[in-house]
Amino acid sequence: MAALVIVIAGMSVAAWLIAPLVLALVIVIGLSPAPRWLRARGVPAWLTTTILVVLVYAVLALIVFVLVVSIARLAEILPGYSRQATEFVDHLARFLARFGVDRQQVHDALNGIDLDRLASFFGSLLDAVTGIGGGLVFLLSLLLFLSIDAASADDRFDIVAKDRPYIARSLTGFVRDTRQYLWVTTIFGFLIAVLDTVGLMFLDIPLPILWGVLSFITNYIPNIGFLLGVAPPALLGLLAGGWQLMLGVIVLYAVLNFLLQSVVQPRFVGDAVGLSGTTTFVSLILWSWVLGPLGAILAVPLTLLAKALLVDVDPRARWVHALVASGQRLRLDEEDDGGVRRGGG
Repeated sequence: MAALVIVIAGMSVAAWLIAPLVLALVIVIGLSPAPRWLRARGVPAWLTTTILVVLVYAVLALIVFVLVVSIARLAEILPGYSRQATEFVDHLARFLARFGVDRQQVHDALNGIDLDRLASFFGSLLDAVTGIGGGLVFLLSLLLFLSIDAASADDRFDIVAKDRPYIARSLTGFVRDTRQYLWVTTIFGFLIAVLDTVGLMFLDIPLPILWGVLSFITNYIPNIGFLLGVAPPALLGLLAGGWQLMLGVIVLYAVLNFLLQSVVQPRFVGDAVGLSGTTTFVSLILWSWVLGPLGAILAVPLTLLAKALLVDVDPRARWVHALVASGQRLRLDEEDDGGVRRGGG
């Protein structure tokens, strides 16, 4: 336990290196079937790597561009809602006064909510986003080298499997589960983002594309991603059109997220990652604390990697797997073990 504390503290200090490294690794794992498919059809390895790198660079550049433009626009329009914010505070104070809450206390509590100050915050956030050039170059360099090394990944796994079969098996499981999680989460995140954007346009919420991109990104955050995605447009709807418009935004997000994330998406992915709900939630808190915002987005892949390196590599650690795995994964493991025992008998 003492060694674990030291390792986690060291990871927190080295978050600037670990977070982009894991992000690059996860992106390459998710896109690796594409160059493999191209190589199987006679496309040279150097060309497949180039296509993969260019594709990743283009997607990242598009996301950064949309965020920069949208945040700049948000910083411009927020001061225009100062009057609406003041009226909302007055209405809230009068409403709470019916229940014995002093109106002055409400005003004092909400006095720090200054839209001009909030706009300046988004301006500084814009400066921070545009100033991450060095970090972005580092990430793109990692993507380039990892994409090149991915061409020989199968040969490397074969060598590892001959010497350490359990390590090869655990890493193969990590790659498989991570890829399936990424593909399903990305596809459904894109669908949710498009539907959210169209719905927000219909409701006439300012900057619908920004909130669509935000819903796409927060779809990778387990458990609380929906709340993080709906809060900004709902608050902006409150300022722009009152509580009715805010309620419309919440209903829109709740319906779309419930149908796609809670009903449809699980039928495609099932419990592919093999983690229980409690494990996923605790991992979200842990990795967010250790690595910051990127840790929240990468919580599931990071937990799968830690499980592969610390639990799945050792048959004696099967009891840990039983504590952190989902019920469906445990049933599948029991069926596999039963089949192996029957085959062996």
